[in-house]
Amino acid sequence: MLLIPRDTPGVTIVRNLSVFGYDDAPHGHSEVLYDNVRVPVDHMLLGEGRGFEIAQGRLGPGRIHHCMRLVGRAERCLELMCRRASSRVAFGKPIASQSVTLERIAQARVLIDQTRLLTLHAAWKMDTVGIKGARKDIAMIKVAAPAMACQVIDWAIQVHGAAGLSDDFVLARSYAQARGLRIADGPDEVHHNQIARLELARWAT
Repeated sequence: MLLIPRDTPGVTIVRNLSVFGYDDAPHGHSEVLYDNVRVPVDHMLLGEGRGFEIAQGRLGPGRIHHCMRLVGRAERCLELMCRRASSRVAFGKPIASQSVTLERIAQARVLIDQTRLLTLHAAWKMDTVGIKGARKDIAMIKVAAPAMACQVIDWAIQVHGAAGLSDDFVLARSYAQARGLRIADGPDEVHHNQIARLELARWAT
C-alpha cells in the first residue's frame, strides 16, 4: 500500500464517479489513471507485502461504521414512512389503516432492531476478541445491514408513492447509498462465502 501525491507525474484524475446518478463528492471515489508512475520507496506504508494487513485493519471498523449508519438511516426512513402513512389518505381512509401497510411497518421495526443487536454484538466481539476473532460477526452484519436498509427504505418509498422517487424526500438518495453498500467493502457474495467457510470449520472432523 502506497501514498502517492496527486501531483506525481503520470497521475490523472479522470472523473468523479456518481452513485445512481448522485454526486458522491467529496467522500466518494474517482476514476484515477496511473501511467508509468514512479513512487519512492519511502512512500510505502508498513512495508512490502503488508498492504492487505492494512486494508483488513481498516475494513473491520469501517464495516461496523457503515452498519451503524445504515441502522440510523433505516430508522429515519421508518419515521418518514409512519408519518406519511398516517397523513396520506387513499379511498377515504389513511393508508396506515391498510393491513399491508401495518405489516410492513411491523416488519421494518423487527428488521431494524435485529440488525441493531447484530451490529452491537459484532462491535462487542471486536472489543473483546479483536478484528480477526470477530470476522464472522463483521461479515454477517455487512450482509444483513444493507439488505435490511434496502428493504425498509423500499417500503418507505412505496408508502410515499411517486414522491418517494423524487428528491423532495431523502428516500431515493438513501436507497442509492444503502444499495451501494451491498458492494462497497466487499460484495455480499464474498461475505456469504466467508461466513459459510467459518461455520463449516466449526464442525470439521
